[in-house]
Amino acid sequence: MTRSTSPHRSKRHRRTMLILYHKHPTSARTRFLRFAHGGICDCGPLPPEADLTPPPALCTHPLLVLRAAAMNLGLPDDGLMPNASFRCGLRIGSHEEQVHLGQFAGIDPPIDQVTACGARFVDLVQARGQPPIELKLLRMAYEHVLG
Repeated sequence: MTRSTSPHRSKRHRRTMLILYHKHPTSARTRFLRFAHGGICDCGPLPPEADLTPPPALCTHPLLVLRAAAMNLGLPDDGLMPNASFRCGLRIGSHEEQVHLGQFAGIDPPIDQVTACGARFVDLVQARGQPPIELKLLRMAYEHVLG
């Protein structure tokens, strides 16, 4: 398959988005990463016209995107783990995106590293000022994480 015909480069699936979280193994406290741009998806704030859709049949494996995110956050390659059972679709205009969920590895969240990148961890209650589409995504992710 040539680069121009790759399904990951087509107009229909232009990128894979990530929602990152840390769940403490003892207390189960779950916090999500709010990126420096203010949104909860790594790609940037979501536009108001964004809407949830079923996940696409073919998806990019989240490990590829998680490694890039770990590098951008100054984490080791194994600093993020995929939550492969979570997949979500998102429509932005005529484009369908895919959303994956990644978990920070380790007992404690890497607060220093994410703060150095301008990001911070927030509890679900602290995210209530996010746009409605981001709140829907957070609710779905939170329900999935807690089972």
